[in-house]
Amino acid sequence: MSFPIRSLSNVDFDKEKGYLELKGATKTRTLTANTVKTFAQTLRVMTLSKDLIKSEDIATKREAYYVSKNWGDARFKEQPESDNVIDDLEAMFGVNRENLGFIPEEKGGAVAGKLTVLDKDPSTGKEIKINCAKMGTGAYSIPNSVEELKFETDAKFILAIETSGMHQRLVKHGYWKQANCILISMGGVPTRACRRFIRILSDTAKIPVYGFVDGDMYGWANIYRTLKVGSGNAAHINKYFCVPHARLFGITTDDIVKYKLPSHPLTEVDIKRGKDALKNDPFFQQHPAWQKNIKELIKMKVRAEQQALAKHGLNYVIEKYLPDKLKNPNTWLP
Repeated sequence: MSFPIRSLSNVDFDKEKGYLELKGATKTRTLTANTVKTFAQTLRVMTLSKDLIKSEDIATKREAYYVSKNWGDARFKEQPESDNVIDDLEAMFGVNRENLGFIPEEKGGAVAGKLTVLDKDPSTGKEIKINCAKMGTGAYSIPNSVEELKFETDAKFILAIETSGMHQRLVKHGYWKQANCILISMGGVPTRACRRFIRILSDTAKIPVYGFVDGDMYGWANIYRTLKVGSGNAAHINKYFCVPHARLFGITTDDIVKYKLPSHPLTEVDIKRGKDALKNDPFFQQHPAWQKNIKELIKMKVRAEQQALAKHGLNYVIEKYLPDKLKNPNTWLP
């Protein structure tokens, strides 16, 4: 069996396509005396996938790991082993692992605002309409599988927010009404379901996506970059799970200076992550604006969180910061 190598060393960034994609290097899994267990485990996972598809059932990665405990000598000792096989099969077949019957454990994200989600009642198959503008002080929770969802909206844009705390503030004070938008909490690095939801929604409604994350290398190189172009490890399915037309509102290094934001010192890990992004990440390498932003942050030796805007008042983000950013697209990053 032949599988694509899933790592940053085997990906390119194509500006025209807008996401990280595989170069073509592969690895093989051959049936030999030394590899019989791994080969058998791969076949077993393929059989489990076939059974899930035939029965229209699903299994989390954790459940798949425990199912293997019935496989005798082919059972997995630890979950990372079974996770790796599932990801290899996804790459080999070139389809989302959700289509193979395996769903993620993680919560997909939270949604509020000018959006109606069209779902189905799993017991009857009848259509259900979920109005994300009528969730009270809460929000609609993105399900693990979003492929069958449909949408109705007249919103002007989607605001993808790093932290649930900031999302809750904007929801509580009805920012989505003021800006006619959809607010989505990514809760850190966005899950596959969250990214796929945003991608399908933005493509269907033909509305832009703006990222709003902390002003640090984790917010930029892990959270936003994953939303926009995907990751090296998942390059085989980035074209389904990224939002190439997304743009970053902030927090940028210019924001830190302009809004006089309280900051924290950059750690050695932050600096290393920034230098690695400049040296090894094909996305940042093709965007001079990003290179400039990262170099400035390293020179300033500070980082700032979204919540730092509260220095000027708890609702400064709603009354001043976000309106300012919307009026000045030249301050956004690609």
